[in-house]
Amino acid sequence: MDITKQGYVRTDITPEGVAHIIFYHPNHNSLPSMLLENLVTALDQAGKNQEVKVVVLRSAEHKTFCAGASFDELMAISDMETGRIFFSGFGNVVNAMRRCPKIVIGRIHGKAVGGGVGLCAATDFSVATKWATFRLSELAVGFGPFVIGPAVERKVGVAAFTQLSLTPDEWRTAEWGMSKNLYQEVFESPEQMDAYLDHFTEKLCSFSPDALAELKQVFWQGTEHWDQLLAERAAISGRLSLTSYSKDAIAAFKKG
Repeated sequence: MDITKQGYVRTDITPEGVAHIIFYHPNHNSLPSMLLENLVTALDQAGKNQEVKVVVLRSAEHKTFCAGASFDELMAISDMETGRIFFSGFGNVVNAMRRCPKIVIGRIHGKAVGGGVGLCAATDFSVATKWATFRLSELAVGFGPFVIGPAVERKVGVAAFTQLSLTPDEWRTAEWGMSKNLYQEVFESPEQMDAYLDHFTEKLCSFSPDALAELKQVFWQGTEHWDQLLAERAAISGRLSLTSYSKDAIAAFKKG
């Protein structure tokens, strides 16, 4: 497979037990269905691996952390079932991070759009650079951030989620994200961020894995119904993506 065209997901495990799950796609680190499925597999495997103590979710270096879903796949949706399956992609990754018994840390080095914001929100702890601006763009193309909404709302609160959802064209700064708890730390440069990340993960690896696993369950208490909830939300997005408004908006977005 030519990774310059298809992208990849890979897992690098350090001797200390930090699993770095890295995704890449040439189109601004967007995530087509195949890569979303691979992310679910990587998270499940890291969760089961006794050698792994902490998980770091990151993307390959690019000015964008994640541009969200594949617009080519979105444009190809022609029926509700296909739409439901497509929109379930990010929901499946959110649920994989939720179910993973290991602490999942997000390394957000650049911009995040749509589903990419959902990935940030579904981590247990995230660090970012000042370049990690973000927006929820879904309303601009005829639907809304329904699938990732529970994860974003859980992190930033209802008011901030409402603001993000209703202003799809407005970029929010990394500092704004930290003030709303989407990011826990924001740094001036990737080098500073990585130095902190190395220190933080080293410290986490020194703690009791059983205690961390129990804390993980506490952090996500009350989300046990998300398998069903996110599937229901995916069906809403799938239905709306078939409307003439959405089809026209997506086509205009691709052209412009």
